Amino acid sequence: MFWKTVGRMLLVPIAFFLGMLAAGFVLLTLGLERITQTVHADEAGVESFEQVMAFIEQGSALVAAFTIIPALVFAIVGEVARIRSALYYIIGGGASMAVTPLIAQGSAGGPAVLWQVFAVAGFAGGLVYWLVAGRTA
Repeated sequence: MFWKTVGRMLLVPIAFFLGMLAAGFVLLTLGLERITQTVHADEAGVESFEQVMAFIEQGSALVAAFTIIPALVFAIVGEVARIRSALYYIIGGGASMAVTPLIAQGSAGGPAVLWQVFAVAGFAGGLVYWLVAGRTA
């Protein structure tokens, strides 16, 4: 019993970190594609490289600040309640990431493309967490 608890205490942070890496990878790759499309369409009014870098820096700070806490809540609730459903972790990851544009923009939310990118990244992170630790909660 003791070793099983110690094993879970080691596995859960590792799984959470791997889920964050997966979500970050999806957010970076899919997000860069969307940023490139937006910059070339000149919807954002971005004209220089410095403005693009400032835009990316603000976005990364936003993601780091607003997505960790909801994702931790979903992981902790899933572990305590011993939820083994992949659907719980995938939807939980997507919801924790998709709420970020809502928090950042206020009640108006963000563009639909932004919601899609964040939700897909959250789904990927939730799936990786479930694959590593959620199946054996």
